[in-house]
Amino acid sequence: MINFNKFYKLFNIISFILMLSSILLLSVKGLNFGVDFKGGTLIELRTTDNNISVTTLRKSFNEMSLGDVNVKKFGKENDYLIKFEKKDIEPNTIEKIKVDLKNLIGDTFDFRRVENVGPKVSSELLKSGMIAIIVSLAAMLFYIWIRFEWQFSLGAILALFHDVIITLGFFSLFSLEINLSIVAAVLTIVGYSMNDTVVIFDRVRENLRKFSDIKIYELTNISINETLSRTIITSVTTLLALLSIYIFGGEILKGFSLAMILGVIFGTYSSIYIANPVLVRLRVSQKTIIKEDID
Repeated sequence: MINFNKFYKLFNIISFILMLSSILLLSVKGLNFGVDFKGGTLIELRTTDNNISVTTLRKSFNEMSLGDVNVKKFGKENDYLIKFEKKDIEPNTIEKIKVDLKNLIGDTFDFRRVENVGPKVSSELLKSGMIAIIVSLAAMLFYIWIRFEWQFSLGAILALFHDVIITLGFFSLFSLEINLSIVAAVLTIVGYSMNDTVVIFDRVRENLRKFSDIKIYELTNISINETLSRTIITSVTTLLALLSIYIFGGEILKGFSLAMILGVIFGTYSSIYIANPVLVRLRVSQKTIIKEDID
């Protein structure tokens, strides 16, 4: 049997540092919101000229007075993603861009996708995304409050907060783009983390009723070990699928799959080293469970 409790203090310190760093990053640096939330225009461009580079395209688009322009490789060798924050574009703006670009680099490109998000729509999307995350967290916490005792609820709250904050902190640190797919990933992370935590909590409560002479410190360790095979199988199979999406799914799915990979790793970790230590520190005992059952 693996003695997980032995490392509680060490990993709690590491988690505290990671969470504090993430909060500082989010407060100071913030998040790199994409076109979905900031508004602007996105163009997916493919060229047949191997001499055209990111630098060439950036210089060409900067000459068109489109505001802040971001150009990066996207997918295949000659595919590029261009984003600019000019939101009030006219119906013929894209055609004008094509003409100007043709004059600058020649007729060796094709606009494969064009998306435009206005400032009103982008602000509504950001607001809706935040509401979705808050409502999902509230719903999860309400379920735990009904399903378990308050000590378990507190552990689940900290685990969820831990997973979401550190994932967002990672995206802030590396200036990775936040779009609607990342919001979907965060919502999925919440569900995955809660599911893993509930499985262990169910076993802890079951063992509390079964073993009256075992302290919570040892009992949580027993419960984690009893559910360990299920945790490993679920996490590994999920990660294999997500790694496949990250590697072979193309540029569009990279952000989503990366957020999910981080969420699965942090969710599995927090179920063991964030949620359960709360039960140990609050000294949950069989008396707590019996009292709640009587009530």
